[in-house]
Amino acid sequence: MASAAAPTTFSLLSSSSSSSSSSSSSSSSSASRSALLRLPASGLRSSGLRRLGFAAADPFLAAHVASKLRSLRGKGSRGVVSMAKKSVGDLTGPALKGKKVFVRADLNVPLDDNQNITDDTRVRAAIPTIKHLIQNGAKVILSSHLGRPKGVTPKFSLAPLVPRLSELLGIQVIKADDCIGPEVEKLVASLPEGGVLLLENVRFYKEEEKNEPEFAKKLASLADLYVNDAFGTAHRAHASTEGVTKFLKPSVAGFLLQKELDYLVGAVSNPKRPFAAIVGGSKVSSKIGVIESLLEKCDILLLGGGMIFTFYKAQGLSVGSSLVEEDKLDLATSLLKKAKAKGVSLLLPTDLVIADKFAPDANSKIVPASAIPDGWMGLDIGPDSIKTFSDVLGTTKTVIWNGPMGVFEFDKFAKGTEAIAKKLAEISGVGVTTIIGGGDSVAAVEKVGVADVMSHISTGGGASLELLEGKELPGVVALDEATPVPV
Repeated sequence: MASAAAPTTFSLLSSSSSSSSSSSSSSSSSASRSALLRLPASGLRSSGLRRLGFAAADPFLAAHVASKLRSLRGKGSRGVVSMAKKSVGDLTGPALKGKKVFVRADLNVPLDDNQNITDDTRVRAAIPTIKHLIQNGAKVILSSHLGRPKGVTPKFSLAPLVPRLSELLGIQVIKADDCIGPEVEKLVASLPEGGVLLLENVRFYKEEEKNEPEFAKKLASLADLYVNDAFGTAHRAHASTEGVTKFLKPSVAGFLLQKELDYLVGAVSNPKRPFAAIVGGSKVSSKIGVIESLLEKCDILLLGGGMIFTFYKAQGLSVGSSLVEEDKLDLATSLLKKAKAKGVSLLLPTDLVIADKFAPDANSKIVPASAIPDGWMGLDIGPDSIKTFSDVLGTTKTVIWNGPMGVFEFDKFAKGTEAIAKKLAEISGVGVTTIIGGGDSVAAVEKVGVADVMSHISTGGGASLELLEGKELPGVVALDEATPVPV
């Protein structure tokens, strides 16, 4: 456990794990909170470097970002540099007019039993790139997957997307019954300038996920150039995300993909400070890479969710029947030590909402984090922790959030997650850059109704995690490099 002698690192736990009274917890929490608000300047570094920003169809966009990112030094810069890619915004006029453009989008939307779209977020996210292309006279060949089909599976057809795409684009989108073959080639040949042809689910072919060169070549033969706007699948080397780039030039990033790189690479690698990261979720093991990567970059790290109990147990505290990864106790200890060494203020909750079973109707009560009784499990952060976390977030300039604070699917244990979402919405309104890094965090801000005020909502779960870990995404690496220019 971090001690009072380490002023830039706080676990927000009482220095004595034997204390279980509410008054003791309150006193300890208040002292910790007071100390946090007096963090030394070395722990909350400032930076004159401004956050990178993408403007749609800006011809100097990718080059500007490439130049900025190439100026970075230190661990992880190699991965960052390789993510500076040429943009669809660089392609206008003669470069697009009359050209057949293969666009890989992520239209993997949820459908109900009647094949109605229940959330069109990903469809709407793909529209800016498609509109840019059709407004410049391109012929758009739109490709995507849907679900996890095993061969041709009617319930995973992209047909239900046609009405919504047509409505959003203001033109009638044509639908092909396949993604390769003579009939598709005929439809492509008859496609007018400014027209859009939606291919059938590319994963109906097993060759897609195997990235077989011949299949990729068949897809590429339909077009003159390639645009990848499918961030959600960019961490996979599939035929339509990586393979086709070997046969189509230029191969560039769409506006959505580029925006993801702007925030998840640009803003995180070069943030306005103080920079805080909030990491939640059930297991430390699923977030090891993210935590380690963020410890290299952030000033403050807030931890929540089921993973915190592994950290508690590693510090000798009783966790009752809470979720613990016994084989990750040493890792938790090493991460606490690393935070201290890096001068990162690592915060764990001081109080918790505990339950006698994992159920929405469980009996519950609030206890200090050091006083979880046997047979009870922690399912949310408590009110004192909510206040502390909120106070700290109020001091920041950049925040990234990945993972809920508790079991927010159960209303009884959603208060912590919802409070964080509302606090991020509040600070977004005063100019703080707020980045929601995919998965359950996105569901949380949507549930609370504050998604629209966040600076950026990531559309990719696995891709967001891998990018935050500093990994290179095959679907991005395969795109043409941006050419840096003086800025």
